[in-house]
Amino acid sequence: MGTTEIGRVGAVDDQGGGRLEIIPSRQSKVGAMTVHRALPRPRRRSIGAWCFADHLGPIAVSGAQGADVGPHPHMGIQTVTWLTQGALLHRDSLGSAQVLRAGELNLMTAGHGVSHAEEAAGGFDGTLEGIQLWLAQPEETRHGPADFQHHADLPVVDLDGGSATVLVGAFDGQCSPAAVATPVVGLELTVRSASSLGLDPTFEHGLIVLDGALELDGEHVAPGQLGVLPIGRDELRLDAVVPARAMLLGGVPFGERLAMWWNFVGRDAHELEVARASWVEDDGRFGTVESRLARAQAPPPRRPAR
Repeated sequence: MGTTEIGRVGAVDDQGGGRLEIIPSRQSKVGAMTVHRALPRPRRRSIGAWCFADHLGPIAVSGAQGADVGPHPHMGIQTVTWLTQGALLHRDSLGSAQVLRAGELNLMTAGHGVSHAEEAAGGFDGTLEGIQLWLAQPEETRHGPADFQHHADLPVVDLDGGSATVLVGAFDGQCSPAAVATPVVGLELTVRSASSLGLDPTFEHGLIVLDGALELDGEHVAPGQLGVLPIGRDELRLDAVVPARAMLLGGVPFGERLAMWWNFVGRDAHELEVARASWVEDDGRFGTVESRLARAQAPPPRRPAR
């Protein structure tokens, strides 16, 4: 999805003294949609390589009008798009035209540069809800070529009180087919009652509740909140205050300082300025998306702090 300006991301966050932190999301506009942005936040810039998380919807859409986010550019990230309700049409500058439905995964690698759009999925009328996540690419891959993957069948692990769908990475012996560039895990959890999950203690983790409410370490976590668990935890115990759906994100601390502005992720302000100029001048770096929607206009230049 397109974004608004989101400032910068540091390589190291306050680890919260080993305790659970509850951090509120903020509302933002993406196209015609209001989203709840859980990452980045002033107190928590990233979780592993996960540097961006927008919970979108639920909103009513039709075959004529849907998410409607016009062509916009990215660099240096992998976008992970997951719907819990509805459908949308992904188009990108690689020539992809893929309908994404609830329970399926789109993974787009930006590398040096790519552009994409999200449109109404013809024939679908109903409710649209989901989440878009960004994974920062490491130095080894961020200048490479763009790519797109669609995965309609993902592994599911049964829990005592629910289930976990493995979007990326590995969990409890099950591995996602989605190819990512850094050691991370991304799970969709459905929780009906008390559940316990094993965690990689070398990862930091974050929990985003999409609907319902969970109790985590005795704390209530509801939609619009991000629960952050620091490195060292090898188990997650949670219970459903009411039946809930949530995203669990984890990864090794990224270790590289990121600069983020608009839809761009780089390492310093100069990279972001060069990318903006390429998009404004339409010099071919980000390609062309065959879309009925208008091409996004870059906001006025602003030098982010290094």
